[in-house]
Amino acid sequence: MKVEQNKMVGVDYKLTVDGQIADQSRPGQPLEFIFGTGMLLPKFEEAILGKEIGESVSFTLEAKDGYGEVIADAIVDLPKDIFMVDGKLAEDILFEGSQVPMSDAQGNRMMGIVKEVGESTVKMDFNHPMAGKTLNFDVEVVSVRDVTPEDLQGGCSCGECGGDCGKGCGDHDGHCNCH
Repeated sequence: MKVEQNKMVGVDYKLTVDGQIADQSRPGQPLEFIFGTGMLLPKFEEAILGKEIGESVSFTLEAKDGYGEVIADAIVDLPKDIFMVDGKLAEDILFEGSQVPMSDAQGNRMMGIVKEVGESTVKMDFNHPMAGKTLNFDVEVVSVRDVTPEDLQGGCSCGECGGDCGKGCGDHDGHCNCH
């Protein structure tokens, strides 16, 4: 059976960014997703279309085909006092590189990365952590089968994230927002 629209596909993968492994499936825990339903990056799916179990492919996605370029307007200075919890500054999360879940004025959830902690402000980056990056994938197709009713109920199995993928397999990246 070949990888095609509306098939349940399982892949072992390794994602390398800037010469370092950024993400990978665990042995015996492939990334499983319903092909063609927007769970993964379109160019990722395009690279494995028509492949069969046991076939491997290596490919590179430029930023425009991955998570886009870095958007300068998504890097903002926020008042330090919004990081107060019970009257105290949440210093345990305010360090460079820390990922902080936040929400905007409309209640939309987003992940921000602390870039710099200043005297009265915190510089936060709300770009996707892989924005502006070239993504190098090594992928092996390990399973292809018809979709079952259970598959439609349960979302996906995302290896490193324990299967709890929130709004689908990895917010179109196949990595379960575990970056």
